[in-house]
Amino acid sequence: MKKQASVLLAFAAALGAAQAQPLDKVRFGTNWVAQGEHGGYYQAVADGTYRKYGLDVEIVPGGPNVNNRILLPVGKLDFFMSANTLQSFDAVEQGIPTIAVAASFQKDPQVLIAHPGKAEKFEDLKKLTLFVSKEGMASYFQWLKADFGFDESKVKPYTFNPQPFLADKNSAMQGYVTSEPFAVEQAGGFTPKVFLLADHGFNTYSTLIETRRDLVEKRPDLVQRFVDASAIGWYNYLYGDARPANALIKKHNPEMSDALLANSIVKMREYGIVDSGDSEKLGIGAMTDAHWKSFFDKMVRAGALKASLDYKRAYTLQFVNKGVGVELRPK
Repeated sequence: MKKQASVLLAFAAALGAAQAQPLDKVRFGTNWVAQGEHGGYYQAVADGTYRKYGLDVEIVPGGPNVNNRILLPVGKLDFFMSANTLQSFDAVEQGIPTIAVAASFQKDPQVLIAHPGKAEKFEDLKKLTLFVSKEGMASYFQWLKADFGFDESKVKPYTFNPQPFLADKNSAMQGYVTSEPFAVEQAGGFTPKVFLLADHGFNTYSTLIETRRDLVEKRPDLVQRFVDASAIGWYNYLYGDARPANALIKKHNPEMSDALLANSIVKMREYGIVDSGDSEKLGIGAMTDAHWKSFFDKMVRAGALKASLDYKRAYTLQFVNKGVGVELRPK
């Protein structure tokens, strides 16, 4: 009895010491203002998941006048939420010492939106005027030209204002499936036709977690804990009580509405943005060599990347595909 009691006391003391250890401070930069598309990370902060993993995480929002990506390689941030796989390839090409460690979105939320009756199938978009941003022209539009024969002469600049699209019924505009269709419906009073590029072959990963190579080498345990806790945050945000995250999102971005946040969750689930394909078995954040190679080959064929690029340096599978959190998905 005395021996058993002493063992229990020793265990309790060890547990107390572990709990008393200071949390690792982590700064995570997003690429835009706080919104539903960042919900999993905010959830992990708000519901204490990061703290359970020994992390004190500060989310540093991006925005139109903020470039968080440049703060990662110089050590001002520990992790960064990159938009898509092309940014990881660009880091390799530019010799920037960053690397993708997880893909929170299996599908890029990028869509083209058309007026009802103007584009019944994807190829119909080619006959319309397209409002596409400068960034879109350098990325997904190159794929549209190579694989579907889209014409650059049909493109007009997209200024993140839906009014030109609303005024021209023979046009289509870019957007995110989680936001712009909702905004068009509110402003125009109609439900637009939505084409998710990912469902037509544009298979880039999106909303990736990037970090520095030196952090992967020197603090792999820290990277693993951040990746795992972020995945659990996404499960809880999509399938659990999202109110803690949404409250924190609105604190960071007071212009965000409850209606848009609710719509974002619905659309992310409906289109399988976060949890589909490989993540169904391997867990949220999943990545595979085959998926990376498929998109790289596609972008080389489109002329957006050089075939000589050592694309495998853009990512590591060390921290993903472990099934973390899959039990939180509703049966």
